[in-house]
Amino acid sequence: LTMTSYHWLLAWMGLEINTLAIIPIMTKPHHPRSVEAGTKYFLTQAAASAMILLSSSINAWYTGQWDITQLTNELACALMTAALAMKLGLAPVHFWLPEVMQGVTIKTTMIITTWMKLAPMSILLLISNSLNHTILLTLGILSILVGGWGGLNQTQLRKIMGFSSISHLGWMTIIITVAPTLTILNLA
Repeated sequence: LTMTSYHWLLAWMGLEINTLAIIPIMTKPHHPRSVEAGTKYFLTQAAASAMILLSSSINAWYTGQWDITQLTNELACALMTAALAMKLGLAPVHFWLPEVMQGVTIKTTMIITTWMKLAPMSILLLISNSLNHTILLTLGILSILVGGWGGLNQTQLRKIMGFSSISHLGWMTIIITVAPTLTILNLA
């Protein structure tokens, strides 16, 4: 729903369905760690979703349309960049990702690091022409550095995977700014 949508409300609804579908999977073991991870994930994703809704509303207020490709307001662009960075787990708003991954099973970790990143990354790809490329490059480079350095100090597999995911998302963000068509190949 999110990847094929050109309307902000439908894209937001797709992201919410995506988030609400993974939370029961995360908390299925009924262990305090998994419940804590599910709560952290929900709160982070809810804040990012609220920012996406605010950003799209501000843009619709100024442009008069809800089309994803018409993101022209600077405040809306900045809010959308921050919200998608939070949803993806890019540095400097990456702190939730290793902690959430530590509290869930390996299978759920794999779902979070792969399938759950497709929808926000597709929105980032759709609006990449409207966003500030300097900010995206900075987020990408910062994520690569934080992911690499943060992973060096870890002894637990899931946290290493979390920092590896942060680093990989940094590379993908840089690819979006340099060659957006190559991102589609990288997502496949």
